[in-house]
Amino acid sequence: MSRRPRRGQQEEEKKRGSDEEAQEDQVGVQSSEGTPDEEDSGEELINDNMINDYKPIPELDRYESEGIDDEEMHGDMDFEQRRRAEEEIERRRRINMADRRIPRAAQDLSDSEDDDLDQFGERVYIEDPFEEEDTDVVEEERYLNIEECRGKLNEWIKDDRTKAWIKRAFRKILNECKRGSDQEPIYIQLIKEMCKANKQSLEVLYPDLVSANATIALWVAEEPKIILPHLNEAARIEVNKRFNHYHNIHQEIFVRITNLPVVDIIRDLRYKHLDKFIRVIGVVTRRSAVYSQLKEITYVCVKCGMKKGPFYLENNDSIQLGVCIQCQSSGPFEKLYNQLVYRNFQRLTLQESPGQVPAGRVPRQKEVIVLGDQIDIARPGDEIEVTGVYTQRYDYALNVKHGFPLYSTIIESNYIRRKDESESLNIDKKIKDEILKLSQNPKIDKLIYNSVAPSIYGHQHVKMAIALAMFGGEAKDIQGKHRIRGDINVLVLGDPGTAKSQFLKNVQKTFYRSIYTTGKGASAVGLTASVQRDYSTNEWSISGGALVLADKGICLIDEFDKMNEHDRTSIHEAMEQQSISISKAGIVTTLQARCSVIAAANPVGGKYDSQQSFHDNVDLTDPILSRFDILCVVKDEVIKEADDRLASFVINSHIRHHPMAAYELNNDPDSEWSQQIKGYFVKESKQTQEEVIPLELLKKYILYARTHIRPKLQNVDHEKISKFYYLLRKESEVCGGINIAIRHLESIIRMAEAHARLHLRNNVMDFDISVAIKVMLESFLQSQKYSVARQLRRKFSDYLTFNEDSFDLLLNMLNKLYRQQKDYYQNIKNYNGDIRVPVQVLEKEAKTNGVYFNSDFYDSSKFLEVYKRIQDYITLK
Repeated sequence: MSRRPRRGQQEEEKKRGSDEEAQEDQVGVQSSEGTPDEEDSGEELINDNMINDYKPIPELDRYESEGIDDEEMHGDMDFEQRRRAEEEIERRRRINMADRRIPRAAQDLSDSEDDDLDQFGERVYIEDPFEEEDTDVVEEERYLNIEECRGKLNEWIKDDRTKAWIKRAFRKILNECKRGSDQEPIYIQLIKEMCKANKQSLEVLYPDLVSANATIALWVAEEPKIILPHLNEAARIEVNKRFNHYHNIHQEIFVRITNLPVVDIIRDLRYKHLDKFIRVIGVVTRRSAVYSQLKEITYVCVKCGMKKGPFYLENNDSIQLGVCIQCQSSGPFEKLYNQLVYRNFQRLTLQESPGQVPAGRVPRQKEVIVLGDQIDIARPGDEIEVTGVYTQRYDYALNVKHGFPLYSTIIESNYIRRKDESESLNIDKKIKDEILKLSQNPKIDKLIYNSVAPSIYGHQHVKMAIALAMFGGEAKDIQGKHRIRGDINVLVLGDPGTAKSQFLKNVQKTFYRSIYTTGKGASAVGLTASVQRDYSTNEWSISGGALVLADKGICLIDEFDKMNEHDRTSIHEAMEQQSISISKAGIVTTLQARCSVIAAANPVGGKYDSQQSFHDNVDLTDPILSRFDILCVVKDEVIKEADDRLASFVINSHIRHHPMAAYELNNDPDSEWSQQIKGYFVKESKQTQEEVIPLELLKKYILYARTHIRPKLQNVDHEKISKFYYLLRKESEVCGGINIAIRHLESIIRMAEAHARLHLRNNVMDFDISVAIKVMLESFLQSQKYSVARQLRRKFSDYLTFNEDSFDLLLNMLNKLYRQQKDYYQNIKNYNGDIRVPVQVLEKEAKTNGVYFNSDFYDSSKFLEVYKRIQDYITLK
């Protein structure tokens, strides 16, 4: 307890009472006699006697004990406990003081923003030596607790103290976030790389925000329009702190948030997503020109010259100028054109990816606003991932049309990334192991062929062609000057009712990126690209067609023969050079169309006539036919055995796929109907459920093969390819049919690479070349007249029956293995039962001797004449 104030002074006053009265009278006389005018300032506390106030006086240094109980107040508290208690009291006092806001009228407004401008009027970073680097622990704990948010979140974030805390917290993340064993923080490395490349975008992973500061991450998702400018400002401070003159290159630094965990679908965006951070995936269908959008504007009063501003514009915000602060007039005000600040502006139209559109639905699209350094990052046909703010804007035309207030919704992009082919589907480790295990199956090629349109019976040549087109070959870029396509084009020509359209529909479901269109409903610009006038700026913009949207995918064209000649001519460039050149309305550009084309057409007379050549049956010119790698002719012939099998397959398919069939099998497997259904499974000739790959697994198998496998032509029989090309070209000049050109030689190489990729092999083998030659030869023979085709089959029988040589070798190996097994069991063990050879032993022996094992060996006549296969063993008939 401290002593009572001025006790010594009071005692001194009692002793000198009379002397002081005399002095006061004397002072009064002097004042009245003309001394300097001084106001009576009361008792003077600072004098020579002030030290007497602190002298010990035992008589007065006593306190009343009544009402004071030190034992009850402190008890047995030691010094350390009392210190902690006082710190807690001080902490509570500081929190209460923090809630008291200083009125704006009492704030110091002497500092002007012009102090941070250089001689050219540009804003510079001035490091404050008294800037507090580390926020107070109490304040940090308070703002980290989301429950402290009072009222609406957007109002809470706009508070000045909250803004300052956001900047400090984000700067702390940039300076402290590390990954793995890195000594330097990851974002400091990214800042250095960004400045080295003279860029102005800093990519920040959203998971890093969540792990470092969950509150910041939550606020970014809930109120991105308010919090992102503060993050940009914090990043700008960190950049200018390390590179003092970087503001001369870029005045702003943009924070790009990536890897948002939730991916929304464009058609599912609703009002609950407004003003929230979203992430969508789609295909760019239209891109506008680059415009200069006004960002900051400053006005000046004409009467007094007082400046108003700068005003920061967002979208279509209107500016309320009010009255002039200096002259109190309502204007007029003029713009200061030398202080206007602009930014780059571009508009994209984002449409749902082809694989995301439900069957029978129209693709939805949204407008994306691109600002700053992200312009021209995507072009029509590119599949992109957009992370941004889903917001609304006032549309005058929309309101006039409907007669009541309506707002159009747009996406203000924060981050745009072009998606690669490998990112269309995610393949986890479990699926990858399953894919690799499946590729080891010796019958993998047959499994894949059967899995293409399994509901269609037969047509193995068509299924093989479509499978090779989905896997595709390897594209070559010769020194960046000439590009050789790796995609395979297929034309299916056949009679009506032969399931041509069903093949195309199945490819649309199987392949991860495909566009389906019809020849009658598609025009030249609908297939390639069009130039349209932008409704907002009245300028021309490019809109991609089907081939552009199918970039790095497959374009499916049904009723190809119904297109007029002008429309078919427009796709010549897209099918060979895989690009589309535009020269309209002053726009000269080239779009990418790197896709396979699978087309279906009907014969000229409605039914294919085998007595005529291919040219007489189809109304297509040689230039368009030469661009197809594989030609498949599907004939509706009357053959009793084939018709019986086809009828049984259709009937069984209807029974098996009845809506009640699955329910009956699951709930009452022993019923008569269930037994009949199981019987139909057994009667399904060679295509049973076990011989078909599930659709989802087939999708990922194709994607994995196209992404990770790069087949190369090494150690193949080049002489065989050259000889076959010469013979086929010679026969085409004599017999007619399709004209064989150098393009068909490239087609053989593409098909060989596709077959190697089907087996997940990075090297093309002679067996792949043989399969490609067989497919090309079948296409050539099917385009001939019936009589000519029979003669050519006998002439090229060696290429059509190339498996026979390997079958003879495999049969010899099997005979040798069978004799060894027989000698072992009968001579050593006196075994008199059936001799069985394991299938794995035969396949291993073939691999050891360098013979490619083909699963069709088990179905060949040479094998079935002597042996039979029972599950994993081979025995005599």
